[in-house]
Amino acid sequence: MSKPSRFAQKMAGKCCCLWIILSFIISAHCLYMEGELRTVDTWAFMSRFCFLSDIGRLRFEIEYPKSFAVQNLILYYDDPDQWDAVYPVDSAPLKTCHEKESAIRPENHQVINLTTSFVWSGCVSQSTDEEEDQEWIATYGDEEKFDCKGGRSFRSVRDRWWYVVLDNCESDRGLVVKYKLTMTNGESFFRKHFSADQFGMPETDMLFLGFYICILSLTYVTTSILKQKQLLHTTYKLYVVAVILYFLCLCCFIIYYFDYARSGTELYFFRLMGRIFQAMSDALFLLMLILMAKGYTITRQHQANTLFLFSWYSLALGRISNSGSIKITVLMTLYCLAYAGLFIYESVVFDPGAVLYFYESPAGFCLIVLRGLTWIWFIYAIFFTLKHYPEKALFYVPFFFAYTVWFLAMPVMIVIATLVMPKWWREKAMNAIELSIALIAHTGFLILTRPSAANSNFPYHVKTSQIGCVMEPDGTLQNNVDGFAHHGINGNIFQSERHQTNFDELFTVGYNSSQETAAVNKYSGQATTTTSNGRRTDADITSLFQVNGQNGSNNLSHQKI
Repeated sequence: MSKPSRFAQKMAGKCCCLWIILSFIISAHCLYMEGELRTVDTWAFMSRFCFLSDIGRLRFEIEYPKSFAVQNLILYYDDPDQWDAVYPVDSAPLKTCHEKESAIRPENHQVINLTTSFVWSGCVSQSTDEEEDQEWIATYGDEEKFDCKGGRSFRSVRDRWWYVVLDNCESDRGLVVKYKLTMTNGESFFRKHFSADQFGMPETDMLFLGFYICILSLTYVTTSILKQKQLLHTTYKLYVVAVILYFLCLCCFIIYYFDYARSGTELYFFRLMGRIFQAMSDALFLLMLILMAKGYTITRQHQANTLFLFSWYSLALGRISNSGSIKITVLMTLYCLAYAGLFIYESVVFDPGAVLYFYESPAGFCLIVLRGLTWIWFIYAIFFTLKHYPEKALFYVPFFFAYTVWFLAMPVMIVIATLVMPKWWREKAMNAIELSIALIAHTGFLILTRPSAANSNFPYHVKTSQIGCVMEPDGTLQNNVDGFAHHGINGNIFQSERHQTNFDELFTVGYNSSQETAAVNKYSGQATTTTSNGRRTDADITSLFQVNGQNGSNNLSHQKI
């Protein structure tokens, strides 16, 4: 066999490294944890969990070479003089291993001595296994090890975050341990493996999934009506895609929660895909709001624009000015980059020993600033549109107030969650708030644009089949550089039949008042002709179709019968 090429070897090495990194990321998020810890430090963080009082329980299985005794499991809780005093390691007030141990209160039984001298640790002394512990024997020369199996329950005045640490302040070789940690809250399906700050999240997501099934059903009906009426514009299609993406987001989260409840380990792929679908839905909805604020498909026509690479995006920016198109492109690019930064920061940079909110990062704060700047642009665009189309106020006034709340709600709640909310219930509270904000925004748009004669807010008045026919005969648009005609009824074509398009008139030939016109009296067989000087003459109708023998053509004295 031929040897693999250097390129293949490099790619195999990179794939192996990627697999190791992904495996670490996945295992780092599991509430059932299994692995081996080796470090030169004498104090090392292992895991954290928010336990309920009385029913919260930690189970552990730990093995380590006897030469590394005495190693301890230490349990800190979320008081300022406890965990905040010892972590992060580099910036905490208490620096050394002994100083960190001094924060423990002996009466709370926060130390588990992992030797046979402490009966509650469940430790026994065993000979090292030649197969399983071969590396230990070769590296450290130990013929015996401690094998500890035990547990600890928790009692407190409220739900608390507990932090599991391994230490050996007397060691000069660091720490070595094989471990299995299982942290639970009771035995019910949606409680057992969930941290107390996540309680209710699966049920909340399932409830909102039901709401979104209803919204999708109503959206399908509305889309069918708009398509039948030839009013299904690009902005409404963006809304439909945003709702579908949010529905897929909830589906991914529910799959993740069910598997997590069953096994205690995390399907990181579904969690990540849920976040991605949520970010895409948010970005598309934001794009739709900006386009509608600028009057796109409401006061501006859309035509193909070859400036942009993606067909749906070029369709969305078709009739927006070049400067506006560039601004929207830059905004959406920055928005996508900020979300990508959030995902990368959470996976790589987030400290597992700190309880951090998803947006609690530089990328998250950048997203807040972008949301605020976009809101200012949203206000300016609506003001400019209403200045030229005041009759559209029935739509734009409620549109402005409703989605100003949407723009500001998430940044305000993120700041409150980061600075004010207690960490032991922040995640479940913010999950419900995020879902509620999205649901209200999507439902509000569905109500605001419902195709009903009773809806005076209905924004669309030009059919999709007429987009190319709204110009004057000289090729210029009717109102401004890219506008539709002004409509006194705010563009709601459902209010009266007289505002519906007469398709017969699309094929008639226009003429000036100076031209001669003829009206035929079908009862008398006479034709009345009006000349350019205003005089009326009567003639037999047959004379209108006389053949001119000189040129062989029919001379008609009228243009329309």
